[in-house]
This record gives sequence, C-alpha cells and structure tokens, in this order.
Amino acid sequence: MHSVRRRWAAALLLLPLLAGCFATRDGSPYDAGAGAGAGAGMGGGRLRVAMAFPPAERFSPYGADATLLSRLGVTEGLTRLDGNGGAVPALAESWTRQSARGWLFTLREARFQDGTEVTPAAVAGALTHATRADPPPAALTGVTLTAEAVGERRVRVTTRSADSALPLRLSSPGLAILAPKAYRAKDSTGRGETTADGKVTVDPAGTATGPFTLARTTGATRATLHRFDDYWGGLAHASGLDVRFIADGTARTNALRSGEVDMAEAVPVSQAATLDKATLREVPTARTTALFLNTRSGPFADPAVRAAAREAVDASALAEDVYEGHADTGRGLFGPALTWAAGERPRPSGRPAATRVRNTSITLATYDNRPELPEVAQVLQQQLRRAGFGVKLEVREYSRLEGDALAGKFDAVVAARNTMLDTGDPVSYLADDFTCDGGYNLARVCDKAVDRAVAEAGSRADDAARHRAALAAQTAVLRTDGVVPLVHQRILHGVGASVRGVILDPYERTLVGTGTRR
Repeated sequence: MHSVRRRWAAALLLLPLLAGCFATRDGSPYDAGAGAGAGAGMGGGRLRVAMAFPPAERFSPYGADATLLSRLGVTEGLTRLDGNGGAVPALAESWTRQSARGWLFTLREARFQDGTEVTPAAVAGALTHATRADPPPAALTGVTLTAEAVGERRVRVTTRSADSALPLRLSSPGLAILAPKAYRAKDSTGRGETTADGKVTVDPAGTATGPFTLARTTGATRATLHRFDDYWGGLAHASGLDVRFIADGTARTNALRSGEVDMAEAVPVSQAATLDKATLREVPTARTTALFLNTRSGPFADPAVRAAAREAVDASALAEDVYEGHADTGRGLFGPALTWAAGERPRPSGRPAATRVRNTSITLATYDNRPELPEVAQVLQQQLRRAGFGVKLEVREYSRLEGDALAGKFDAVVAARNTMLDTGDPVSYLADDFTCDGGYNLARVCDKAVDRAVAEAGSRADDAARHRAALAAQTAVLRTDGVVPLVHQRILHGVGASVRGVILDPYERTLVGTGTRR
C-alpha cells in the first residue's frame, strides 16, 4: 500500500475533487473557512463530538446505527452520493451496466481496518451477508440481489429484476462493506457472540474501510474512534474522535457551550440563540417532518377521519413558531434541498371528504432525540383537539418508540425522515415507507394505486423520468391521507470556533471526514 507521504499527497489531491459533493451554500462539502488544503497540519488532535442518537442496535450496520457509523467516518460503500443526488465512486472506482439486471463494479486499491485487502471476494461476501440480514437493510426493500467476484478487481452484482437505481442503492450506509471477520460467528471463549435466536452478529469495530476505526464503546453513552492510517482516501487530520451520545438537545448544546465537546449535531432551534452565530451551521436537508396516521387500525382506518385530521393541521404555524423560521412549510414528501423537487406543490385530487369528529380518542406519539418534535406534537395536539379529537400524547426516546410505531400500536406518529438517507433514490424511499411490502411504513399504507405508481416509477431508468414518476407516486401517497407533510427541515449543527472541515451533508450521511480537525 501507499506510504504515509503518498497517502498525504493523495489527500491534498482528493479534497478539491470533493468540492461538489454536497450542496452547501459555497459549493464545498466542508464548512466555511475549512482550509482543508495545503498548509493544514498533519497529525491533528482528537475531536470531541456530541451525537443526538445513541446506538440502538449495538452498532449493527443493518439498522438505524448504519447512519451513525457513516456519519462518524467509520464505514463506506461501493458508491456515495454527490450534491445532485447522483452516485459517484467510493470503494468502487467505476462501474458499467452489462444488462438490464447485471452490473460490473471495478474496485479501487484499499484496505480494511484489520489490515486485509478489499478484494472482490470480500465485497461480494459483505453484500451477500446484507441480503441475509433479518430484517434486511432498508435499501434492499423489494430487491433481491446476488454478488460474485469476477477476476482480481471486479464484482458483478445481479438483481432479480431490472434495477436502474442500483448504483444509488449501493451508496446506502446499510450496505457498507466490512472485512470477512466482521461476520464470523462468535463463540463461548469471548471472541464473539450470537443472539438468542442463533443469528450471527455483525461487528464493525476494526473491520470497516473509513478514515476512522471504532475502537471502544461504553454502552450507549460513549465511543472511542482512532484514525485509520491506511485509509485509501488519505490520512485524516484528526487523530481520533471521542464521541458522546447525548439524546437531550439542550444538554448537547450546553456541552458545546461549556467546551466539553468541539461539535454538537442537531442543535435545537430553541437553543440557537444561546450560541454565537459563528458557531452555528445551518444545513438545508432532505429531511421532512410529517404526521403519519395509522391507516389499518383505530380511528384513522376511516379515510374520512384521516381527512379531518389533515384539514385540522396548520403546518405554516409549525415552521414559523416551533422552528422559528429554520424550516420550510411542508409542501410534499420531498423538500427544497432536492433540486428536482424544488418548487413542486402536489395537489392530490379525489380525496374523501372530511367527516365531523366528536370526542374521537387517539394516541399521538413522537420521540425527543430531535428536540423540536415533542413541541410539534404538542401544537398538533391542540390543533386536533380543536377539530374534535381527544389526543393523548406519548413521548419516548427513539429506540424505545420505533418498534411499537412500526407495529401500529399508536394512532398517529410525528417523525422526521430524510427521504434520501437509505438509498438516495426517491422511488426506493416511497417503496419502503408507503407500499404494502414496505419495511418502514409508519402509516401502514397498503393501497393498490400507490403500489402501481411506485412500481411505474421504479421502471424508469432515465434520472429525469424517474424523478417525474416519483413525484407522480408522491401524489398517490398523499391522496391516501396516511401522511401529512409538516415541515422541510434545516439542521443546525454547533461547531466550535477552532474546528474546521465539518461536512455539511444535506443527506445526513456524513459529518466527520479526513479534513475535519481543530
């Protein structure tokens, strides 16, 4: 592999090439004044980072923790997303489509954090393990694929049916490539473990390919990461990360203000005024906060009752009052951070008329990891009560809410969802969240018209045609009244005055990279 000097030279060359990766205001993936090029010193100190969401699944790469690993620079996939939402090289330096169902990926020279080489066999094995996960990663919802090594540097990926979005899909944090030993069954000697039902656990510690390696964790409260000096993308400036997981937004902000941490993600809007303007980074994102109504059971199984709830909601009040102008009023499922959806105002027709509601009792649930959500829920509680609903509010930490929400144990859920997080493909998002077979269907929508519209969008190979079809499928979803868009979020990050090179990613997949330092 390259020497340290060659890796450092590669880093200096790579950073300008990354300048268009994410749609920040200055066109750079790094925050203003990053100074990530020549003149920045090697071997920087450790960074102290406060994250909003603690690991919920012991850092499994197949669930919500996959994004956590990606944001901290631990894992990466064959591809990644650029600022326009397109797939660009990561571990794969190039790819070609060989047939309607087959793609050939050429791998770059790289190593895993355990020192072994990234080989076609290892990549094929990692993708095969992902297909066998239970439940599978969200990026594989409705998709069956196989992967095989082809020669010294190539991997062939074949899908059961044509999948034009496969390069986008492989950018998902849930399809990160790990070394073979990450998937080995663990035994009674302490070298590993299996779950109670005998399933093999997946361990990303020291087995990923990113610029930082997960070295130690303390339950769901802290994690220690060290720099991976053999990273293919160049030597990271910071020597490591000391991560604290602080679900309470005020506590995260206080930790930054007091100097306990150098960075705090997702600063609450209510805390923004307590920080210097130079400390705040506002990032338009593809995240939409919405009200999801349980369409299969309870009062909202009746379309007329759902219509009554939708008419009761005043989303503009949420954008101005709860988010204090740091959000845009929801116009649909796809927000203004997505250039192809900007300016779209879907107007679904054929919705049922709203019924008159009198003392209809419902349970409205949300989580407090994103601190505005409980306040959003309280405002919705008042709006729905004025419309005749009796509303019981339940607030939990996200890891304690997700299972019950997906199982339909609440009548309504307020949640914030980055529509491009799992695959970067709007059609895959719609399939996962709103079709009969969707794996993250909070509204429990199962509608033939929606399934047909999503399938039609999935058949489009051209990006522009796919986007137009996705917008048409969005209209079909909104027609069900299973989801009421509320606001399109802008995320506020708190960044210490001495910190440079934070990655401002509208897709919320990355936060810390090789150029991040203090």
